[in-house]
Amino acid sequence: MRAADIQADLDRVLVTDEQIQEKLAELAARVDADYAGKDVLLVGVLKGAIMVMADFARHLTIDAPMDWMAVSSYGASTKSSGVVQIRKDLDTPLEGKHVLVVEDIIDSGLTLSWLLDHFGTRGAASIEVLTAFRKPDAMKVDIDAKYVGFDIPNEFVIGYGLDYAERYRGLRDVAVLAPHVYQ
Repeated sequence: MRAADIQADLDRVLVTDEQIQEKLAELAARVDADYAGKDVLLVGVLKGAIMVMADFARHLTIDAPMDWMAVSSYGASTKSSGVVQIRKDLDTPLEGKHVLVVEDIIDSGLTLSWLLDHFGTRGAASIEVLTAFRKPDAMKVDIDAKYVGFDIPNEFVIGYGLDYAERYRGLRDVAVLAPHVYQ
């Protein structure tokens, strides 16, 4: 897809790459202080969290190994079914570790809520959430995210790992997808 075609698919940019990097550096400094001397494990939720995890980890000064989990509650739909399927489980045992779940976005919160409950049964010393973006108006369950980059409106957003039909993940900015693309 050509750059001009991609630009035509965007309604407006909500958060620029520069703003994202600045916020991730700020969040990393907080995490560095909060987890100094602790055995912390960063857990990314595939696929969306890849960009956030990579950039966030580069801002950290503490040594924090990473692991990945893939879950789905969407199937072929654009709305969560609430039924979570594990597509890829963690390779690292959580027992005794301080787990920091790194997310791209908290939307309804249904899948993340299930995931946090699931991790709670695995003996972690603590479990916290870092998310680059959160849609407060879309949340159906209360997720206590300790580290939040940006609160954004309840609109269909793409870029920086966020996709529509597996497209647009590589955009550096986060933008509202133009309705003509998905209607």
